[in-house]
Amino acid sequence: MAGTAPPGRRRPQRVSMQEHMAIDVSPGPIRPIRLISDYFPHFYPFAEPAQRTHDQRAWGTPAILSATPPQPDPEQQGDSDDSTALGTLEFTLLFDADNSTLHCTVHLAKGLKTPASGSVDTYVKTNLLPGASKASQLRTRTVRGTRGPVWEETLTYHGFTRQDAGRKTLRLCVCEDPRLRRRRRAPPLGELRVPLRKLVPNRARSFNICLEKRRLTKKPKSLNTARGMSLYEEEAEAGAAGEDRGRILLSLCYSSQRGGLLVGILRCAHLAPMDANGYSDPFVRLFLHPNLGKKSKYKTSVRRKTLNPEFNEEFFYAGPREELVQKTLLVSVWDYDLGTADDFIGGVQLSSQASGERLRHWRECLGHADHRLELWHPLDGVPPQLGD
Repeated sequence: MAGTAPPGRRRPQRVSMQEHMAIDVSPGPIRPIRLISDYFPHFYPFAEPAQRTHDQRAWGTPAILSATPPQPDPEQQGDSDDSTALGTLEFTLLFDADNSTLHCTVHLAKGLKTPASGSVDTYVKTNLLPGASKASQLRTRTVRGTRGPVWEETLTYHGFTRQDAGRKTLRLCVCEDPRLRRRRRAPPLGELRVPLRKLVPNRARSFNICLEKRRLTKKPKSLNTARGMSLYEEEAEAGAAGEDRGRILLSLCYSSQRGGLLVGILRCAHLAPMDANGYSDPFVRLFLHPNLGKKSKYKTSVRRKTLNPEFNEEFFYAGPREELVQKTLLVSVWDYDLGTADDFIGGVQLSSQASGERLRHWRECLGHADHRLELWHPLDGVPPQLGD
């Protein structure tokens, strides 16, 4: 009959669409998605090979030996914060009030940021602010080939008084070696500033501070750029910074055996730069007024290209103490110029008409024979005017 299936042949079973979509929709347990690194593992030549922790046979892929990546260097791991990305600097400050000195011992640095030039030869430079940059500039030796240099070097500022501690700030910069960097005025790798009013006299204090980016400073408009007066704090008053001419360490002693006054010119500190190169060629002149003759005038030798000269020279003025009390000792510091007139840097007058430390220095010297007294005196920027 038409419409009937031939004998021996089975009619195929009809499957609805819903039943068809339900077949083999669950192929089995869910497998993790394979990564490209499973087929191309990283190669670390200095690391020991280790088996992967997961079972790769379940994935149907051959087992691959993969090296464990090395642990990152903690020194190279920079913090996301900019204040720690430049590294840290460890140092110790000591204000010796008895000897009027400031000692800065630079210990070490950690985690310095590699400069663009690739050099890791670094040194530390210090400045006292406000003031002329080269007048108070000191530096350590250069440590080569490391991002964690160790200096263990002490930088000393002479003539540092309690007044300086109250108004000065110490600036420390970590810099590249200038002989190796390609750019002449490359910025420092990092810097920090410490207000010195926080120091307790005769007590050392240690610091471990993060380096910061260089701060922009401005210069008082009243100062001549050729004189090298630069690197001032923005908060400092321009007038006060411009009036600082430096200071001088004098030694006075009346010798009863020789019957006269011994004047020692020991050293100067933080002198104002008078030459275009930012330095001076200082020397000191002495004059006992009133006193006629060449024996009343002396001068020291010239110290070349320095703002912190050390002289250690002594001069003698004969006369009884009763006469010396009525006289005035004029001490002036000059910059030597070949072929032109010498430039006046600063001066100081010691006499019975003086005031403050100058008067005390003069009276104690002449009042106590054979007693040597050393004191620092700030220099005045106006040349002394004395009549005949």
